[in-house]
Amino acid sequence: MLITDDQGLAAVLATTRTVAVVGASPKPERPSYQVISFLLAEQYEVFPVNPGLAGQRIQGCEVYGALSDIPVAIDMVDVFRQSSFLAGVVREAISIGAKTLWTQLGVIDQTAAQVAVASGLDVILDRCPAIELPRLRSKGLFPDY
Repeated sequence: MLITDDQGLAAVLATTRTVAVVGASPKPERPSYQVISFLLAEQYEVFPVNPGLAGQRIQGCEVYGALSDIPVAIDMVDVFRQSSFLAGVVREAISIGAKTLWTQLGVIDQTAAQVAVASGLDVILDRCPAIELPRLRSKGLFPDY
């Protein structure tokens, strides 16, 4: 299902525990690094994915080369890749049984999103959890633990 409403966003964020961050960077100035920091602070279990950095660590988290290399079930795949790579990420997310595909600001491929929805994934496009969660919390839609 394509999720665009606040209640749907809050439900995904409240039920997600494991997040694969595809396109993770070890550079503190990069948005993926900052979102990893945010997710860790919010008590999510984070699995950075970057084939060029596999086996290294970002913020204490082991980096994996592909979604299929992650040894646990993934609730949400958060994508920091260019839109042109989204179709491949969707195929991987489907193959590992991820529940949600979340694409960061500016990462939009409607065809790939339709494939993800048709395969049973919840899909959130062109948003950032580090923006959405605090916004939802301020509206009383996300629990403050």
